[in-house]
Amino acid sequence: MKKILLVDDEPNIIMSLEYTFKKQNFEVFIARDGQEALDILKNEQPDLIILDIMMPNVDGYATIESVKKNEKLVNCKVIFLSAKNKESDIEKGMQLGADAYMTKPFSIKKLVEQVNELLSTSD
Repeated sequence: MKKILLVDDEPNIIMSLEYTFKKQNFEVFIARDGQEALDILKNEQPDLIILDIMMPNVDGYATIESVKKNEKLVNCKVIFLSAKNKESDIEKGMQLGADAYMTKPFSIKKLVEQVNELLSTSD
């Protein structure tokens, strides 16, 4: 069973993504900010992280920097899912190591396709 970590401070997005990925037979972990995500990552090694940027405590940029420094998470795929939609935001996200960047509002169908595509290339 593939593991996915959902990191977002918007409850509606978390609920929608959790429902969607559980239906796709993922083991789902939830964090409401970057610090919660980093705490979860001490004990779990998800196959993929869906990560918001603008969150309280630790933002998505700082979170991905920590993830990419962790040897145990080197193969973990990261998708930024953010309302930040400027070209400079997208470039920064990709430079920090994201495998994909999607902007809000988003298509859940396209997000699922992106997740499946990234995970199929990592097998």
